[in-house]
Amino acid sequence: MTTPAVAEQAPRLPLRRQIAPRCAAGAARLLVKLPPARLQRVLRVVSRGSRPVAYADAARARQSVVSVSTRCAGLGCLQRSVATVLLCRARGRWADWCTGFRTKPFGAHAWVEVDGRPVDEPGELSVFQTVLAVRSPGGSCS
Repeated sequence: MTTPAVAEQAPRLPLRRQIAPRCAAGAARLLVKLPPARLQRVLRVVSRGSRPVAYADAARARQSVVSVSTRCAGLGCLQRSVATVLLCRARGRWADWCTGFRTKPFGAHAWVEVDGRPVDEPGELSVFQTVLAVRSPGGSCS
């Protein structure tokens, strides 16, 4: 996956609000070790019965996992995206989970979208070709 030049910064959460994001980041750390197709299948199963998440809620979930996990704040775009959708799902919602690549220069990336809009992603994602996605009902990855 692509590597940012600087780790993202997020305000530190109170201890009582760190539990769910830490659990999501820990579960994501295990899930990202799966082969890509199996990870996609697992996320599809997890997403069943959920409702679409609002952009602001997905952004808060992303910020929460960045706040509690150094890997999610930096080099771990795959873990960050999986942790974000898992945290949304813990609240009964789902965001579009997407992975893709670009060719010039080559790079791979994983991100979360709501209504086709990347959630707090730096840089231009329109150059990425989506390869795997797990969409919320009515959602779409660009």
